[in-house]
Amino acid sequence: MRTSYSALETYKICPRKYKYQVIDKIKAPKRIEAVFGTLVHSALKYMFEHNPLYPTLDEVINFYTDRFQEKSLKIEWADPEHKDAEEKLYFEEGVKIIKNFYKKNQPWTFNVIELEGRFSIELLDEVSGKIHTLAGIIDRIDKDPESDVYEIIDYKTGKKMPSQKDLEQNLQLGLYHLAIIHRWPHLKPESIKTSLYFLKHNEKISTVPSQDTAERLRKTILETVRAVEKSTETDNFPPMPSGLCNYCGYRKICPMWSHEYKREEMPAPNEAEVAEAIREFFELKAQGDTEKKRVAELRGIILGYMEQEKVDRVFGGPGYITKSVIDRTAFDIEKLEPILQKLGVWNKILEPDEKKLEKLLPTLPDPEQEEILAFRTKKQTVMLKPTKKKGDI
Repeated sequence: MRTSYSALETYKICPRKYKYQVIDKIKAPKRIEAVFGTLVHSALKYMFEHNPLYPTLDEVINFYTDRFQEKSLKIEWADPEHKDAEEKLYFEEGVKIIKNFYKKNQPWTFNVIELEGRFSIELLDEVSGKIHTLAGIIDRIDKDPESDVYEIIDYKTGKKMPSQKDLEQNLQLGLYHLAIIHRWPHLKPESIKTSLYFLKHNEKISTVPSQDTAERLRKTILETVRAVEKSTETDNFPPMPSGLCNYCGYRKICPMWSHEYKREEMPAPNEAEVAEAIREFFELKAQGDTEKKRVAELRGIILGYMEQEKVDRVFGGPGYITKSVIDRTAFDIEKLEPILQKLGVWNKILEPDEKKLEKLLPTLPDPEQEEILAFRTKKQTVMLKPTKKKGDI
């Protein structure tokens, strides 16, 4: 499998977006948030290039201005009526970032050895025996001439800064760290520093991954790759709604949001019936499910509509209703008792208890785990969750 950090990160955030973007190759409209990040990155790349001199601050700002004006014509604005004001805010934010960054990071004071360098590495998955190729682009690599420490720097235009612990577990930096080790095998892991530079705060946070950390991150990457492969084999890419949905270009076709657009643009024949069912469903749920028979009838109407229209969320009344499928595990406890008795762990689950057994399972020897799993069955429960609409989640 050939993939990249950005693709793996997209999968972790939302498998359905990964399917649209990577597998189906559906082009999403350009949103200002993504374009803004790209423009600032390109300006900082230009800042550290010297042909033969480094550009002045004014030259970097002019570079950014020219490209901003060019790209803004191709952006799909979320609120066209306020496009001019939003465009002005983003442009001025970019100028502010560049000015602050230039003041703190004069380019001639750094030994930059690579800008936006591409890499491609092969990772062997010992579990599957497959070799996977991971590719990507590193914003910047510096080398300290005195300490011989290499620093991988990735620029971020977001506001949220991670904790030091989260930084040490960062999948992106872990992959970049692996890439440099593969490129220059003679380097020791401790001579490679990884950093995230948060441009809005003009702050850089760094870590030096240990050999153990590097290996743990390698395993995390491979686990994510295996999850992607499994989803691809089963064609199962569930949507994962979050605050990031507000910036997603696939919102109109996503089963979590498409109903909101369908009912406005092209209502289904039974739209009125399901709208009334949603309204009544909210009312009865607020009363504490006192009329369970009617709730079940409404549930059937709403689920039937969801299956017909291929949506996982419907909008109406005071909010929206989300469908979720929960996997539940069941064991044949009676048949497992001899195995657990032999291992001396039967008393740990006391009375037959499947939740306790699931927690206990990873601590048992592999052969016995496989024997126990042979008696496991899976079933799915479909849940409908009503949410009063305060914001997009």
